[in-house]
Amino acid sequence: MVSILPQALTIPLKHLLRRCRQALLPGSCLLCGGDAGPGLLCPPCQDELPDPPAACCPQCAEATALGERCGACLLEPPHFMRVVPRWRYEFPVDRLIHALKYRHQIAVARWLGEQMAAALPDGEHWLVPMPLHPERLRERGFNQALEIARSLARQRRLPLLANGLQRLRPTAPQADLDPRQRRRNVRGAFACTMDLGGRPVILVDDVLTTGASANECARVLCLHGAGPVTVAVAARALKQRSML
Repeated sequence: MVSILPQALTIPLKHLLRRCRQALLPGSCLLCGGDAGPGLLCPPCQDELPDPPAACCPQCAEATALGERCGACLLEPPHFMRVVPRWRYEFPVDRLIHALKYRHQIAVARWLGEQMAAALPDGEHWLVPMPLHPERLRERGFNQALEIARSLARQRRLPLLANGLQRLRPTAPQADLDPRQRRRNVRGAFACTMDLGGRPVILVDDVLTTGASANECARVLCLHGAGPVTVAVAARALKQRSML
């Protein structure tokens, strides 16, 4: 059947129907299919989610031997004050992130926000989601970082600047680039059009991998008057796995 609705209405209606179905059907664990009760995961699966390393860089949250500042942050300090990850980005956390981003399970974003809320710093921060480029937003239909930030805003009763940052151009994937190329790849890719007036900001995203995008966002936010910038993510991808 050919839809008579324009695409701009079709995508929101699909999301609304999906949310209604999730609300009406009994809860089952997203990972194993068992009984999750009112939550997203059953207790055994939730217990298996990998916590961040106990010893990590106090600024970027990369694993270090004794919790000292890592060499990368010493060599070139990032513009954000610290990274607050809820888990390590590995199995089975990667399955949750993929369910959100690629299977459009928006309930995962709400649950991630609930899980991340307790780790946020105290104080009157503004929440700013990592933006998507408009082309990617049209493809996906939603910004996963914004959905997580909405949940965090409800949990902590913090103001949300949904359009605090804009992505001006699409960028190449960071994984295959060296550090200098990563910085150049995202340089000038973000813009802020408001005066943040010295207010501390929490930049929200699903995963922190290289940190280059978060660093560029923090740089732009600071140029527009942000106080200390904290990066809050559901998961942190680690390089130094041998230290865990």
